[in-house]
Amino acid sequence: MIQRLQSLYLLLTTLLSLLFLNGSFLNFINKSGSVIKVTFNGIVRDTGGQGFELIEKLLPVSAFIILIPVFSLVTIFIFKNRKLQLWLASLVIILIVGFIFVTIFYSWFVITEYGAEIVPGFKMVIPVLILIFAILAYRGIRKDDRLIKSYDRLR
Repeated sequence: MIQRLQSLYLLLTTLLSLLFLNGSFLNFINKSGSVIKVTFNGIVRDTGGQGFELIEKLLPVSAFIILIPVFSLVTIFIFKNRKLQLWLASLVIILIVGFIFVTIFYSWFVITEYGAEIVPGFKMVIPVLILIFAILAYRGIRKDDRLIKSYDRLR
């Protein structure tokens, strides 16, 4: 299970995607100097000393943030069924691509609606890393599947 390289890639996908549950993953500053953040709960604005004000709930982002680690973790533990594991690994890749597109859409929304500029951060790179690890895991699972099929042909 863990000794396979694709299991390590899926574990990294799970751990990196869990980082989005806590804190903000996109930060913006508008012209007036207030901070707007995209978090698991939605788009929030820093109101100064009063805390954060929820501007809009983002159900698609929350769904992606929950589904990606769940499906990648399930994919690790169904190593005996390679067809299902391949299907779930491809589903994880599709979910990650969907998450990236939804994140880009909401970034564009915040930039146009509130006249904000994006503040670069390390959590902006994490979805791309998650996608790379998921693709490497899929390739590893597919390689194992081909290897097993080639051994079956020799019997």
